Amino acid sequence: MRALICDHWCDYKDLTVKDVPEPEMRPGAVRVRVEAAGVSYSTQIVVAGKYQRKPPFPFSPGTDIAGTVIEVADDVTGLKPGMRVFAPIDWGGSAEQAVVDAIHATVLPDDLDLAASVALPISYSTAGSALMWRAKLQKGDWILIHGAGGGVGLAAVEIAKAIGAHVIARAGVDKHEHLKSRGADVVLDSAAPTFREDVLRLTDGGAQAVLDPMGGAIFDESLRCLAEGGTLVSIGYVSGEIPKAAANIIMLKNIAVAGLNWGLYIGWSPQDNREFYAPRAQALWAQLVDWWQEGKIAPMIHESYPLADFASAMEAVRERRVIGRVALLPQV
Repeated sequence: MRALICDHWCDYKDLTVKDVPEPEMRPGAVRVRVEAAGVSYSTQIVVAGKYQRKPPFPFSPGTDIAGTVIEVADDVTGLKPGMRVFAPIDWGGSAEQAVVDAIHATVLPDDLDLAASVALPISYSTAGSALMWRAKLQKGDWILIHGAGGGVGLAAVEIAKAIGAHVIARAGVDKHEHLKSRGADVVLDSAAPTFREDVLRLTDGGAQAVLDPMGGAIFDESLRCLAEGGTLVSIGYVSGEIPKAAANIIMLKNIAVAGLNWGLYIGWSPQDNREFYAPRAQALWAQLVDWWQEGKIAPMIHESYPLADFASAMEAVRERRVIGRVALLPQV
């Protein structure tokens, strides 16, 4: 089979497509013919050896896939060849085939787009768990979403609206109209030097939640955008700077700072508690599928590329030219 292969730490441009053996089947797993594999900002960090998780060489990057089941382990029930599924995977997604944990393979109804479902196992799940589990967002709340034009940010806009919250989305001006069409109540220019005054004015005193994938100075100003009792959920540090929380503000306003590492729920931690968290993850995926069928969310692939054109896909993500997700199509 063909797969994008990393056999040493390198620049993403140095990865090549090679013919390699099919991945070995294992108990508790299913083999999937991969129709779409997600490309994320962190992919370039993984292949450079600068990510906290370091796969053994050689490996294929890619941690979210959508495709068709072609083989099922003897101990697996509820799944069979021919079923369309989406799933997170430890690594190995950028290939014609992948072997995934059966507990992480969610069956997709026939009326939903298979390739677009690649946005669900990581991007929409990160956004959903951050908003519902950590921020505990409620109908009528205000939420400020940074990086709203990215895969997780766009998912967060839609999920917040599905919950019934009011959304202030922050992104580049070229993405404003699209964000409004996806439900954002207000869109702020991410190039503006500050945003605190706008948020406090729009929310009449502060938002109940902030989703922050950026870190750095944005984190500090975002704390000051929260209403009393509000929660800031930190999901990453795209700015390259890990912030330090101002404990006095946290105490004086009774606000909270919560971290969200979606990987912890799907086994990407030293403890590997994927079995323990599987029921919770499965419930979230079921909710996302229901919302999609109801028209409350609309996962999409903004750009897709053949497997051999991974470098162009990665550049589209790096340069923030896209809204939502970029995908590889391994069968092309």
